[in-house]
Amino acid sequence: MTFTQERVTIQRVRPEVAQGRRPAKATVGRAVHVTADLVCDSHDVLAGVVRWWAEGERRWQEEHLVPLGNDRWTASFVPTEVGRYRFTVEAWVDHLATWRRDLAAKHAADAVEEIDLRVGASLLDDLVERCRGATRRRIEEARTALIDGDLDLDVRVAAGVSPELAALTADADPRAGKVRHRTILEVVVDRERAAFSTWYELFPRSASPLPGTHGTLRDVIDRLDHVADLGFDVLYLPPIHPIGTTHRKGRDNATVAEADDPGSPWAIGSEDGGHKSIHPQLGTFADLADLRDAAADRGIELALDIAFQCSPDHPYVREHPDWFRQRPDGSIQYAENPPKKYQDIYPFDFETEDVEGLWTELKSIFEFWIDQGIHIFRVDNPHTKSLPFWDWCLDDLQRAHPDLIFLAEAFTRPKMMYELAMRGFTQSYTYFTWRRAKWEIEEYYTELTSTDVVDYFRPNSWPNTPDILTDQLQTGLRPMYVQRLVLAATLTANYGMYGPAFELQWSQAREGSEEYRFNEKYEIKRWDVDHPDSLAELIALVNRLRHAHPALQQDRNLTFHHVDNDQLLAFSKVDDAGEDVVLVVVNLDPEHRHAGTTWLDLEALGIDDGPTGFEVADLLGGGVYRWQGPDNYVELDPHVLPAHVFEVRASAPHPDGAVTREETP
Repeated sequence: MTFTQERVTIQRVRPEVAQGRRPAKATVGRAVHVTADLVCDSHDVLAGVVRWWAEGERRWQEEHLVPLGNDRWTASFVPTEVGRYRFTVEAWVDHLATWRRDLAAKHAADAVEEIDLRVGASLLDDLVERCRGATRRRIEEARTALIDGDLDLDVRVAAGVSPELAALTADADPRAGKVRHRTILEVVVDRERAAFSTWYELFPRSASPLPGTHGTLRDVIDRLDHVADLGFDVLYLPPIHPIGTTHRKGRDNATVAEADDPGSPWAIGSEDGGHKSIHPQLGTFADLADLRDAAADRGIELALDIAFQCSPDHPYVREHPDWFRQRPDGSIQYAENPPKKYQDIYPFDFETEDVEGLWTELKSIFEFWIDQGIHIFRVDNPHTKSLPFWDWCLDDLQRAHPDLIFLAEAFTRPKMMYELAMRGFTQSYTYFTWRRAKWEIEEYYTELTSTDVVDYFRPNSWPNTPDILTDQLQTGLRPMYVQRLVLAATLTANYGMYGPAFELQWSQAREGSEEYRFNEKYEIKRWDVDHPDSLAELIALVNRLRHAHPALQQDRNLTFHHVDNDQLLAFSKVDDAGEDVVLVVVNLDPEHRHAGTTWLDLEALGIDDGPTGFEVADLLGGGVYRWQGPDNYVELDPHVLPAHVFEVRASAPHPDGAVTREETP
């Protein structure tokens, strides 16, 4: 039994990931909002602080907690540098605040006694010795007033309950019986692009303007203006390494390749090199450097694919056969996802006896490309690799290079996706492509943005990838593509697309599958990005809205609003300052017009609804509407535009005093 004067319990601290074993995620320049439950016996007033420390700094800083109600408290701090921060919560009984509260109540009831004032003076005595200068003089003046019987009672009480005195004494409290949260918690603070980014995927070998010609990295330079005009700030390139020839796959994943089939970029390695080499037909390291710099000139950053797997021709297979799983007949086990077989790919065996050698070499692949000036990586199938490896590898890399961004391409079980995020992945693909019904979208994105998942999992929504062409996109209906674009770009702050295929609404699929027919993974394609049916203009508009509205640049403060039609989805996002409010309404039916009445959460929108209502300006389709109250009429024809993206504005009085409702768009 330990005897103690501690009376406060600290519970349910957030952000706290895996009981403090893993760091939370934060972004430089954005507030880290800390919350905690503070529970104490009796009815005494509590006080507390959040204390934080940045690695490399000499001292801790702190911010006082403020009550939210129901024993929940909060405080925030703003990280000013990328890197690691530590924080904790401390709490104690605030005896002076308790006395002030009780004195005010007694005064209101005309029940103040002389002893009540002397108790307060005694409490101030304990603080005077802890203060200096003007603060000390002000506290002494208040103490003197409390015990001065010649003063009017109201004056004496006012001296004790003064808000100024409360502010002066807050930092001088001796914090007797102080309790500290059981764990020093950690946050990894990333740069802004980790929290807000817009990805465009492009195969360099398809970048040539000449049909049938293998594209180069220099050809990609010529595509940069198009990517920039669309408003993307990350250009993601699938693997750019040499491609093996043994068991090379042909068109549409055919098991036998023709002589001119280029093979899958994910079948990495040949006599020309492996993971630290560039495919000779793509160019040189000087070409990559020029592409990187040309992209940077346009505000675009390159992202490279890292796929830890090898073709049978990779130098690793010859030099380190023990890094691969051997079958009883002496052959190496190729990759499988039954019934699919990938004879052109050998996965690494993370149960090899040479664990140190394998791990060290794989980490050195990242380090090699970091030395080439690449700081964003899309990692292929990380869920099929060792979790302890990611723990070690990503932690070591991010400590040396805090600006690195890792996107986890892991379409697997939810808990595994979350585990990878906890283990160090900066962003994560989502199930967005398979969330289509209203209830599915609301349920899924509520989980991602309104539970503790948001403390460590940054969702990146993609409507398509080279591996995923869902049945809804296979219809080729333009309204469906527009709907999915708007949803992906507004539900999460990070989103991306397999660019040319999406903007041209390429919808040909292999029968009975979610895979593209004539898949670019297995052949060189030429895209006519200037085609009149392209979605380029709309994509550019949507991306401009994302960059213009801070509300769309974060994953918190997402609220779904009721609409009495299951084909109409409504949600809003608000920036941290509460100044930028965006309301999105989407018709989920790509073929039919739908109408309904909203029931808006006005508090979430920051609307204090009055007789003149408020304005919503459609940033996507144009038009300004005056709404009043939570119930407002909406109607969307998918063949005109399947979505509204409204800027919500507190409006001035209407000139004639009338209030109009939205009618047919």
